[in-house]
Amino acid sequence: MNKILVMIPAYNEAENIEKVVDNLIENYPQYDYVVLNDGSTDDTRKICARRGYNFLDLPINVGLSGAIKSGMRYANCYGYDYVLQLDGDGQHDPAYIEKLWKCMEETNADIIIGSRFKTERKPFTMRMIGSQLLTAAICLTTRGKYIGDVTSGMRLFNKKMIKRFGYDIHYSPEPDTLAYLLNCGVKIEEVQVTMHERTAGVSYLNLRSSAWYMMKMLFSILIFQWVRVRVKEESDVHNS
Repeated sequence: MNKILVMIPAYNEAENIEKVVDNLIENYPQYDYVVLNDGSTDDTRKICARRGYNFLDLPINVGLSGAIKSGMRYANCYGYDYVLQLDGDGQHDPAYIEKLWKCMEETNADIIIGSRFKTERKPFTMRMIGSQLLTAAICLTTRGKYIGDVTSGMRLFNKKMIKRFGYDIHYSPEPDTLAYLLNCGVKIEEVQVTMHERTAGVSYLNLRSSAWYMMKMLFSILIFQWVRVRVKEESDVHNS
C-alpha cells in the first residue's frame, strides 16, 4: 500500500489551522499528516499542542524552503512514498489528493501540481499577469515546457523528489526550482483543481513583496539557473 503524507507548512495560521487539520482527520483519515509550525509568533503552536495534532515545531521562522526541507526529511525517515504539500490557510482541498496521485501513477511524473489553470484561463489581474510572465520565462528556458500554475502550493512529490527536496541544499518550492528541475529531466504534470479563497488571516504577499518576489524569480529563472550544477534525475539517488 502506498503511503501518502500530507505536509502542512504553517506560519501564523492560528485562525485557519484547526479547520484544515480537522477536515483531514474527519474526512480523509486514509492520509497521514504533519503540521510544520514554522516559528509562528501567534497561537499556531499552542493550538497544535492543545489539540494533539501531529506537528513539527520549528523553533525559529526558517521560511517555506526550510519548512519543506524539514517535512521532506520527516517523510523520508518514516518511509513515505509520496508527500502532498497542503497550505495551512485552507485554500487547498484535500478531495483532490487521489486525483493527483492517480495522475502521477498514470504519467510516471515526479511532481504533480494542483493547478487552477490546467483547463481554465487565468483571470486578468496584476498577480496573474506576473504568473503569466513566470510561465513564459519557464517555457523559454526549458525548450517549450509549459506550467500554467507556477505559484500553486498544492503539489504531490514522489519518493525521488522527497529525497531531493529533503537533502539538496539548493532546492526551494518556488517557480525557479521548477524550471531547474525540468532542465534536469524531472517530469512535472498538472491536474485541474479548484482552490478556496483565504477566509481568515493575512497573506504575507502584499503589492510590494509580490513585485520583489517576481523580480527575484525572473532573475533566477532567466539567469541564475544556468550557473547551478544540474543533477540529472536518473543519477540522483540518496540512501534512506
